[in-house]
Amino acid sequence: QVQLAESGGGLVQAGDSLRLSCAASGRTISNDAMGWFRQAPGKEREFVATISRIGISTYYADSVKGRFTISRDNAKRTVYLQMNSLKVEDTAVYYCASRYGSPETGARAYDYWGQGTQVTVSS
Repeated sequence: QVQLAESGGGLVQAGDSLRLSCAASGRTISNDAMGWFRQAPGKEREFVATISRIGISTYYADSVKGRFTISRDNAKRTVYLQMNSLKVEDTAVYYCASRYGSPETGARAYDYWGQGTQVTVSS
């Protein structure tokens, strides 16, 4: 099993940056694709970004493309989400997730999830 713990969320103003971290424990994640998802109040969980096992391939939701960057450090068992030029509509709880194999954009494809970290962007 894998345990995932997100950190780095907070309250920021529009245009600011934040870096989220997702620390994995329990076993290596070097064979897992990792993803970030988010869920705003009253909305369904949505895909944000995903990265392949060794970080060669990355995919982003159109809404964050060019502003967010996903990366990973397998030696540290950590995945990051650098968020720049934040917008009010980025406000949500951000979740980290893992799945054995290739990256996917559907939440149901992921096996393990963290508890989430709140990101609030004020205008």
